[in-house]
Amino acid sequence: MRAPLFWGRRPGIASALLAPVASVYGRMAARRLAQPGGRASVPVICVGNPTLGGAGKTPLAVAIARVLLAGGQRPAFLTRGYGGSIKGPLRVDPSIHGADDVGDEPLLLARVAPTIVARDRLAGARLAEQAGADVIVMDDGFQNPTLKKDFSLLVVDSRRGIGNGRVFPAGPLRAPLWPQLALAQALVVMGDGSEANPVVALAKKRGLAILRARLEPDPASVLTLQGRKLLAFAGIGDPEKFFDTVREAGLAIEKKMAFPDHHVFSHRDEADIAAQAEHGSLVPVTTEKDWVRLKSPGLKSRTAVLPVHVVFEAQEQFAGLVAGAAGRPMPPDAHGA
Repeated sequence: MRAPLFWGRRPGIASALLAPVASVYGRMAARRLAQPGGRASVPVICVGNPTLGGAGKTPLAVAIARVLLAGGQRPAFLTRGYGGSIKGPLRVDPSIHGADDVGDEPLLLARVAPTIVARDRLAGARLAEQAGADVIVMDDGFQNPTLKKDFSLLVVDSRRGIGNGRVFPAGPLRAPLWPQLALAQALVVMGDGSEANPVVALAKKRGLAILRARLEPDPASVLTLQGRKLLAFAGIGDPEKFFDTVREAGLAIEKKMAFPDHHVFSHRDEADIAAQAEHGSLVPVTTEKDWVRLKSPGLKSRTAVLPVHVVFEAQEQFAGLVAGAAGRPMPPDAHGA
């Protein structure tokens, strides 16, 4: 879905009209957050987002897993598999499963560590344990109470913050902010903007660790695209965030095309992208998540991918929090993981 304009900093009349519905939804969401969940036999580290829309959860989940792997642990990812048809619990096999089966994010996560797709998070945790995981990393699912989390990190985009601060559908919050912060142990502010400052202030009152990070593109991929005219397209929570990443890498976007989050590219969409790229002699470039959802072999082979990874201002602090959450001392080589 695309975020409506009134979810921005200035609510407007539409947000006010939806306030009664949002009040009911917020109370229900807060009650759901407070429900006790079942426990896994291994630590569960969860990456969540207090708002609807992309903030960098999946790259952060990958960064957590890499710290754990550097420490000799056996992490497994647990995710709902949004956009996929399989309910699970199922271990993802990229050689068999496609985005239509398990969604886009699980295919990326499975490149790093065993990945379980399960709409029933507790059942998914059991399968991860059976697969030999000694730590479970949840990509999303913070607001799902069925599985008890041992450590939760909330991610906020510094450029968008929490928008107008209202609960869905009047605003972008998935639940009232204060109860969400009460269940988290850390807040990750992604990017260099200032819109997240009010959330940071509240998180400090709650005693959360505050981590600042940014998404950086893969240097080798940037190098291959330098000097080329690009058609950038993305169907993620915030396509403009991807376009900004491309520009900040010093690459030239001649045309951009934005689609809704987890967009299912139709034959018409793909034909349009290919035609516009050909007409302008442009190189199509997109995110890893979007690339795995493309169906046309021709367009897929022509489209460049710009992977991103999370860089922390204080990597040692991040690695220490992850190691502590997993019940292990921080490994010596995790500082640069």
